[in-house]
Amino acid sequence: MKKIHVGFLLSYDYEKLKLAIPPVYKGADRIFIAMDEELRTWSGNTFEVDPSFFEWVKEFDVDNKIEYYSDNFYVPELNAIQNDTRERHMLGLKMGIGNWLIQVDSDEYFIDFERFVKHLRKYDCYLKNPEKNPIQFAGFHINVYKYLDDGLLYVNKPTKLLLATNYPNYKNAKNTKERIVYHDTFILHEGLARTEEELELKLANWGHMHEVNMTFLDKWKMANKDNYHTIKDVFYLEPGIWKELGYLPSKSLTDLKKLVAKDPNLQIPKMKLFFRNFGQWFKHSKIKKPGYKPYYEKYFNS
Repeated sequence: MKKIHVGFLLSYDYEKLKLAIPPVYKGADRIFIAMDEELRTWSGNTFEVDPSFFEWVKEFDVDNKIEYYSDNFYVPELNAIQNDTRERHMLGLKMGIGNWLIQVDSDEYFIDFERFVKHLRKYDCYLKNPEKNPIQFAGFHINVYKYLDDGLLYVNKPTKLLLATNYPNYKNAKNTKERIVYHDTFILHEGLARTEEELELKLANWGHMHEVNMTFLDKWKMANKDNYHTIKDVFYLEPGIWKELGYLPSKSLTDLKKLVAKDPNLQIPKMKLFFRNFGQWFKHSKIKKPGYKPYYEKYFNS
């Protein structure tokens, strides 16, 4: 108990796990890779996994930390985001209540995982009775928007993402809708930084597929290093969430990490963190909500 457990979901973009697992490997006590027993996405489409991936995991896992969790993660009666939420809940239970439960997507890469773990450890008292004291932790995405022939485009403001919880009563994907503690942990996110074919595959199988504003795809296709500064509101759900793009004349994620360290647009002001955290503490110290039973509970044995 009171371990650092990290969970990943294996799907059609499983190759990206080769980039996502190494940054957390040293700091994790246990790593779980969840995959549907019939290799189906949340939309019910099937995919294949090259056996070489499992060989890579075997060779990389020198400390024997990685465990596969295979189960039925697709229920036809649920839509993609509901299957997404259900799988994360089941994975959280597998990871073990009483531990810190960190879920990372295959296209999310920690810049400094050990620093985030050190911050989590300040809240270990919340692991004593998680069900009565649920809490979740958020960091910030640095979103890689598009790879170009001679560099990459990125969203020039960080965006919130939920990373960890002590109690996996997820309501919508990784969101438990409990108190959030914000920390200036940065995650490189390659959500849209794919080939056009790969992006279309993602959209067809993604948990948010029914919410996507497809006008964003036209902007994505036309964006380049010459016109990026004229393209605004590029987010795929509510466009204004990603207001502007930046350009880096390199496709190296290492160079992008260096940019994060020195670009003031990509920093989170300390006072902003303070007021966000105070607001969350105040809100959840005043409201006592009744117990929540997830809608997907009846599908656990499906």
